[in-house]
Amino acid sequence: MNIATNLEWAAFFFPNRPVLSQGDSVTTYGMLNEKANRVATALIELGIRPGDYAGLCAPNSGDWIAFYYGVLKAGAVAVTLSHLLSDDELSLLLKHCLPRMIFTSDEKLHCLDGFKADGGLETVICPGGDMTMDSLLKRGRPAFKALYRDREETAAILYTGGTTGTPKGVMLSHENINVSIQNVIFNERSSHQDRALCFLPFNHVFGQMHIMNATILSGGCLEMLPAFDMDKILWLMAGGRVTKLFAVPTIYSRLLGIEGLKEKLGKVRYCFSAAASMAAETVRQWQEQTGLAIYEGYGMTEAAPVITYNHYYRHVIGSVGTAAPGVEIQIRDPQGHELEQGLKGEICARGRNIMKGYLRNAEATRAAFWENGWFRSGDIGRFDPDGYLYIVDRLKDMIITGGENVYPREVEEVLYCRPEIQECAVVGLADAEWGERVTAFVVTRPGEKIDPTVLKDFLKTRMAAFKVPKEFRIINELPKNSAGKIQKRQLKKANS
Repeated sequence: MNIATNLEWAAFFFPNRPVLSQGDSVTTYGMLNEKANRVATALIELGIRPGDYAGLCAPNSGDWIAFYYGVLKAGAVAVTLSHLLSDDELSLLLKHCLPRMIFTSDEKLHCLDGFKADGGLETVICPGGDMTMDSLLKRGRPAFKALYRDREETAAILYTGGTTGTPKGVMLSHENINVSIQNVIFNERSSHQDRALCFLPFNHVFGQMHIMNATILSGGCLEMLPAFDMDKILWLMAGGRVTKLFAVPTIYSRLLGIEGLKEKLGKVRYCFSAAASMAAETVRQWQEQTGLAIYEGYGMTEAAPVITYNHYYRHVIGSVGTAAPGVEIQIRDPQGHELEQGLKGEICARGRNIMKGYLRNAEATRAAFWENGWFRSGDIGRFDPDGYLYIVDRLKDMIITGGENVYPREVEEVLYCRPEIQECAVVGLADAEWGERVTAFVVTRPGEKIDPTVLKDFLKTRMAAFKVPKEFRIINELPKNSAGKIQKRQLKKANS
């Protein structure tokens, strides 16, 4: 098994169909497969062997995709790193994964010099590096078949969450990835006629697996932007060039403020949100304005990423759906005992999509699993009688104030019912009296103002008084990572 054969089959069935559209540039499946073949054969000539690590640290591009699949075709492991990392962050991860070669951009060259001097990093591929992508392609051959790899062999390594302390590189096997992307295609009814919007970074599991790999397996086209650009997104959709809209909650909130949104979506038939929890009120407003549902699933890097899907035919607002085919889910207490339906506890999952473990981190791998391969998500959830899963919150985000437990997501859901609020994040800040002080950071919609007294009175009609934020802080923008996920840890650190 080798997930690069997904590209080979798509090129066999649809050689002249577009796989990538970027502005006026179009790449067909036949063209992309040939580029990946040239990368693979050139890397093999340079000494890459099955199981070796090859890094990718660059913005989204057609060359990124070709290099990724070339690495996989050669039997090597693609280690995907964010190009937005600082020098210190990138150095930490490079020391951890030790790639032999890396595809990158010139702005990272000064950070890579030390690794080359140490002899671990052999070849840097970028305009100012040891060779350019063009010279690598000229060195390779146009015809090649992906090398066989055992289904349990590592295909890709993606780094999770923060980049301080001990790095956590998630090792995903060829089987892990294939199981998840098959689930994406099945649940979204994907076909070769779909055009998927992609502006999310390929180093992130959502962009890499859910969008890029799944689209290529189904023979569809990636409508790619190098980064989020509202004007270009609206132009692409209005022009009928997008059938599947992939975004994060903050983007959907911004789109809701656009007049004539339904017409501007063009041919969009399917909307999906990931990377963070979506407020139920946002989904309701979207459905009212567009007639379309915003589908959610529950997933994470360690699950490649699919664990649940909200159903195509019975979509339930506020839920993340039921277990994806082949995935088992249990709700467990802190001691690892399964809880009865309806009770809140840690979400645990098992299936062929769950990671092999964390790279060079046996301790963290052991801590991430209960017995018999049950992965501990670190998220709190509950099931309804129909088997639909509801995310309550992250275990680590729970606030303990005056001895009471407060789940920030519950407060945020109610805040999103207010028309003056565009985005919000609730965190617990240190407090001498309460232990933690429930604090809401709020971004207002253009032209709107916040009255904390009015908000508190509103919240008190919806929830217990101890859950109501004691303070509201108005800010221009919430801190987010490259995938658009709100970084609550940064909020707490900056305001502690």
